[in-house]
Amino acid sequence: MLDGMSQWLTISRAAHLLGISRIALQKQIRDGELQSFDGMVATDDLLRTRPELDLEESGSFEKTRAIREDAFARRLRERILPTQEALAQRLFAQGQELTELQRTLMRYHTLFESLQARLAATSPPSATELIRLLDDGLAEALAVPAPARDVAALDAMLSVMSAHVTVKPSGREFFVEGSETLLQAALRAGLAPNYGCGNGICGLCKARVVAGEARSVTPYDYRFSEAEKAQNHILMCSCTALSSALVLEVLEAGVPEDIPEQRIVARVRSVDRLSDEVMRLHLQMPRSNRLRFLAGQRVTLGLSAGKVSGSDLHGEYPVASCPCDDRNLLFHVGRTEGQAPSHVFSQCLFDGRIKAGDDISVWGPWGSFILQQGSPRPLVFIAIDLGFAPVSSLIEHAIALDAAESISLYWASARPGGQYLPGQCRAWAAALDEFDYLPLTIDELSPLLAANATLPLSDIYLAGAAGCVEPLAAMLLASGVPPGQLHVEAL
Repeated sequence: MLDGMSQWLTISRAAHLLGISRIALQKQIRDGELQSFDGMVATDDLLRTRPELDLEESGSFEKTRAIREDAFARRLRERILPTQEALAQRLFAQGQELTELQRTLMRYHTLFESLQARLAATSPPSATELIRLLDDGLAEALAVPAPARDVAALDAMLSVMSAHVTVKPSGREFFVEGSETLLQAALRAGLAPNYGCGNGICGLCKARVVAGEARSVTPYDYRFSEAEKAQNHILMCSCTALSSALVLEVLEAGVPEDIPEQRIVARVRSVDRLSDEVMRLHLQMPRSNRLRFLAGQRVTLGLSAGKVSGSDLHGEYPVASCPCDDRNLLFHVGRTEGQAPSHVFSQCLFDGRIKAGDDISVWGPWGSFILQQGSPRPLVFIAIDLGFAPVSSLIEHAIALDAAESISLYWASARPGGQYLPGQCRAWAAALDEFDYLPLTIDELSPLLAANATLPLSDIYLAGAAGCVEPLAAMLLASGVPPGQLHVEAL
């Protein structure tokens, strides 16, 4: 039964409020350290199980001290509204006052119920006893908690700054920060809603408001039918959450077949050398046409024949970036030799014939090397050399989802020190408590995996050259890893 004297929060809201991962709270619940009721946790229990918690150091307090710069027009910020810091402090003070009023009302209600029960008893209380009950009850009702640890007040303020959105029918949740659109917030949180242009033209990102309110923040040209208007349909790319809690009915992509084939002309934003053998190609999609893909998928990149003599050149490469930033796509391209179209494409990149400002066609997406939805198992990623490209996309997506109990990354290279983005891996490990990173050589990989008895209890994602990953996959299956938990991308 819910305790009326404590505020109850959803697990996602509590994690967001305290600046910790949702998985950390779920683990506490599974271990019996934290009580929950119907997906809710009590603020009193949160503080009891985390006595070391300092709200001002949790990250959420800082979020509430400043409204994002794009939340209001510059003129409003500078001429009408108080400073961001002053506004944040006033909101927090009002949250404290509102929370204390709610607590006081609840205590008066509890006092009234106790007096009613006592008067209805077989032996009515004496006048002296009634006075004592009133005195004790009023003292408790008027007690004021220490504001420094007032989770409820901070939550009241945070709900003003960040709207909580629940998606039906999947039950997924995300938060809308500042004035970002619902589509931007959903992609940032790792969701895969249906969408197209992202500019209010195509109407593919339609969603139905089940509860709460949303409002348009950018103009759109799509025309809703009368039936869609009556059913509270909106465009996620043009709307933000108006209420602090919003429930949307959204069509989401769960498997590769849910995403249509696309052909888009992108522009080269930059070409960077990551090592002697690897180049990073950064493509920027047009504002009116973004690429929809699932983390881990591949696309075909095409180069016009004008760059070299002969026919058009193309190569198939996994996207190394997260779908949460659908306008900026990253690719890791290795040095190759030979006359195959993909080899010549690589040579053009390495010898400087592909440069910033060039147009490159993007066709796809392809492949089924994607995260398994809804799995509670730990995630183990095994990348061999350039297999790090699709693994990088999967890891960033898993981090955005905040749904993995732990993440382990083994990055093996043909030569010692061949990991061309070690800083990115170390940053993941430093930022996430449940992230382990181990760089090693290919010769070291097989014995290490063979000695790991926890692999059959994990979801394993293995990517690299076919000649390396195929025997390794056979070894993992022979060691007891269930076929349904092993996902392989042979490049």
